[in-house]
Amino acid sequence: MPAAGMLTRVYGRRLALTASAYVVAHHLGLLPGGLGAAPAGTRWADWIDLLVPWLVLVPAALTLAADRPTQSTWAIFGAGAVLYASGHGIHLAANSVGNADPSPTAHLWDEQVGHLVWYAGVVLIGVALVRTMAERPRPGAGGWALAAAVGLTWASNAVGGGTEPLSLAVAVVASWFGWRCRSDLRVVLLGIAIPAAVVLALVAVAR
Repeated sequence: MPAAGMLTRVYGRRLALTASAYVVAHHLGLLPGGLGAAPAGTRWADWIDLLVPWLVLVPAALTLAADRPTQSTWAIFGAGAVLYASGHGIHLAANSVGNADPSPTAHLWDEQVGHLVWYAGVVLIGVALVRTMAERPRPGAGGWALAAAVGLTWASNAVGGGTEPLSLAVAVVASWFGWRCRSDLRVVLLGIAIPAAVVLALVAVAR
C-alpha cells in the first residue's frame, strides 16, 4: 500500500493540475480572433473548446480518486460533471451559431441558460473537491497563487457570462466556509473567494 506521504503528494499534484486546467480552459475566449475562420462558418477556437470538459473533469476526477472519497462525494461530482458538460455544450453550440448568425435565441442559450448550467456544475465539482480537503495540510505559496487565479477566473467568467449576482453570492458563502475551516486545506477557499468577491463587488459598484 502506498505511503501516506506519497498519496498526499499525488493528491496535491492532481489538485494543482485541476486548478490550472480550470484557469486555462475557462479563458479560451481570449484567444485573438478565435484563431481565425474554420469550416462551416465556425472558428478554430470553437473546435478547441470541445476539449474543455475533458481538460477540467478528468483531472478533477483523478483528484477525487486519490482521496478515495465517499459515494456521496462521487454523487455530487457526478451531478456537477453532467451539469458542467451540458452547460458547456449549450454555451459552445449557441456561441458558435451566434458568431455566424446572431439572434436573441442564440444569446439566450449562450449567455443565459448555458452559462448558468455550466457554472452550477463548477460549483458542485468544487463542493466535491472541498470535501476531499478536510484534515489536509494548509496550502503553501504555490497553492495560494493558484487559488487566487481560480478566484479571478470565477470572477471574469461571471462578468463575461452575466452571472455576477449569483457568482458573488457563491464567493461570499465560500469565504465564510473557508474561514470556518481555516485549520486545514479548506482555508484555500479564502484565497479563491476573496479575490472573486472583490472583483465582482467592484464591477457592481462601477455599474
